[in-house]
Amino acid sequence: MKTSILDSEKAGILDELKVANQVFQAIYPGEPSERQPVHTVYGGAQLFKETTVSNLGRLAIKNLEAFAPNFVVLAKVLELPNHHLLPDAEAEIDALVKDINAMSESEQKGQAGWLANTVYNKIKAKLEREAVEDFRIDFEDGFGNRPDDEEDAAAEFTALETAKGIENGSLSPFIGIRIKPFTEELKQRSVRTLDIYVTTLVNATGGKLPENFVVTLPKVTIPEQVTAMVQLLEIIEKNTDLEASSLKMEIMIETTQSIIGPDGTNAMRKMVEAGKGRCIGVHFGTYDYTASCNVTANYQAMDHNVCDFAHNMMRVALGQTGVFMSDGATNVMPVGPHRGKDLTEEQKAENIAVVHKAWKLGYGHIRHSLWKGFYQGWDLNPAQLPIRYAAVFTFFLESFDSAAERLSNFMETAGQATLSGDVFDDAATGQGLLNYFIKGLSCGAIDISEIAQTGLTLDEIKTRSFAKILKDRRGNA
Repeated sequence: MKTSILDSEKAGILDELKVANQVFQAIYPGEPSERQPVHTVYGGAQLFKETTVSNLGRLAIKNLEAFAPNFVVLAKVLELPNHHLLPDAEAEIDALVKDINAMSESEQKGQAGWLANTVYNKIKAKLEREAVEDFRIDFEDGFGNRPDDEEDAAAEFTALETAKGIENGSLSPFIGIRIKPFTEELKQRSVRTLDIYVTTLVNATGGKLPENFVVTLPKVTIPEQVTAMVQLLEIIEKNTDLEASSLKMEIMIETTQSIIGPDGTNAMRKMVEAGKGRCIGVHFGTYDYTASCNVTANYQAMDHNVCDFAHNMMRVALGQTGVFMSDGATNVMPVGPHRGKDLTEEQKAENIAVVHKAWKLGYGHIRHSLWKGFYQGWDLNPAQLPIRYAAVFTFFLESFDSAAERLSNFMETAGQATLSGDVFDDAATGQGLLNYFIKGLSCGAIDISEIAQTGLTLDEIKTRSFAKILKDRRGNA
């Protein structure tokens, strides 16, 4: 074989390139394989108790049953697929609900109301089983500025209630606290709350944190605020004998300066880097951000184009870094204006109209986020939970058959390449399809029994890695 003129010098060049490639891969390891909650529910610290999550679930079910007693009502309010084919008369609706629920799953799929009925039943099951995936005990906007002794007491009380929740298994799968921002005016108060809460919690539990515990730092504008947070968390870990790096954090993007820094570059990457591996999530604050853009109150909304710009900047800065990204919340609550038992028919009708309008708005906002690739958002009220799951479940289920067929065909193509020795280099597409089913499974939109349609086993999906699946299949071929 003829010797290339490059042979004598290429080794050093490629070794240098290897180092650069490895640095790049360390910064961009790919999408995280861990479960990402579909939402974070924020609640004022003054209201938090061990039973908060279960109470939210009961209120959410009550709200769903009151304002959408069946899938037909929900489908028409949200304009779900085929909603226009469903009946309007109450007697016909009752008969349809009874008939479709008596059918087998294969028989249901031929009905116009199949998707809406499936989504509705999954919502009820989800609210009964796990209404809240992620909860944030809020010492910022949801708590407000209160006297120091009052916030001290709330930090201690909520920590003790969290400890009870750990013992009784009553917490949400993901949980944390949001402290006040590290501005000059509030940094002392913020750090004091953080210290009291974590120290009290760890003392009460004998050194144990809840699973998936995180501290949220709001209104981050400069990397130095994240650096300070990391240093403080290190001190708390040392003083409480917590394992190093066990305290994770997430930051909130709520100002234009968080998107473009004073030097004209995208600031978010620097903020995440300042977290030294502790920053696992970046959340978008819709209303503070739109206010910083001088958008008036009437037009502050999740689907405003200034938010779309910020979301795209987040995606470009943090895509493939392994950091979760979350959208914000719809601030129009689905709560009727009239309270009490002795309401007039007119008042009841007005309540229904207000709730349904807010449901439709929230559903649209969530779908807009999902379309942009943001699979997590905020909820602020238990009445929003049914619509969170309605949007998420519909999003996954309406394209399930085509995605399952595509992944099955994709696996067959990959398998043929593996057996023949051909190079199969489209693993990113395979991982994207796999992520779809991972997210659908984790939130309850997709059932384990349906996984066979993908051409994968449940054990393979649990690896959460398309590359590993191919490697294992290659080894077994």
